[in-house]
Amino acid sequence: MRKRFNVREQTGFFTVAMITFFLLYLPIAALVVYAFNSGSSIANWEGFSLRWFGAAWNNNQVLEASWRSLKIAAAASLIATVVATMAALATTRTEGYRGLTFKYSMINLPLMVPEIVTAVALLIFFSRVKIWTGYSGLGYLIAAHAAFCVPFAYLPIRARLESMDLSLERAAADLYATPFKAFRYVTLPLLWPGIIAGLMLAFVISLDDVVITEFVKSGGQDTLPTYMLGQLRRVVTPEMNAISTVFLVLSLAIVTIFFFLSRNDQQSS
Repeated sequence: MRKRFNVREQTGFFTVAMITFFLLYLPIAALVVYAFNSGSSIANWEGFSLRWFGAAWNNNQVLEASWRSLKIAAAASLIATVVATMAALATTRTEGYRGLTFKYSMINLPLMVPEIVTAVALLIFFSRVKIWTGYSGLGYLIAAHAAFCVPFAYLPIRARLESMDLSLERAAADLYATPFKAFRYVTLPLLWPGIIAGLMLAFVISLDDVVITEFVKSGGQDTLPTYMLGQLRRVVTPEMNAISTVFLVLSLAIVTIFFFLSRNDQQSS
């Protein structure tokens, strides 16, 4: 019998993997280290200090942009997750039919189209809506981020649905449960890890989006990524490192929470 191919057994796999991880994480490590630099340089180490974390905390523009980013990401990820859940149910809990593949492609289209194209399309669309309605609030940014994040939430939810055993849902139907009750008491509890994964992924994608935000936002609606981009065009200080470090810790916290939730779910099942 032929031996199954295992990439980890190939010559040089460990060396290539270590080099890849080193090149991937070295810039991030350097960013975090210089966030604690006491001087104003991001290249010359002048001593350990929390100075730039304090500067970022006392910067009203940073706090305002951070709070705006969190609000937009929270609202957009919730909307995207609800839409993605409904789309995943509609495309997996049905018999195959002509056009289903086309629906898959349309849902995942934002993943394949360059983000700049999506941003320009949203800019043109929302500019007309602004003229018709006179409204220029954060609703446009939330809607734009939600539309862009739907496929990111859809993929883990759909993967979870496809891996679920249908026997429990069929048993609920045999016991005269309505489709809604079967979903609420059987499908939803089993689907919950996929929904949480989709929600967290959509939240992170929305939180660090720059291109779509730059095109859609109105005056005074900077998110933290667009604020940092504007600052980097003027002067680069370790304050940007400090802000990036805080958001890195936030992202790691989200991933850690999801890991423990998933592990607890697997142990309970």
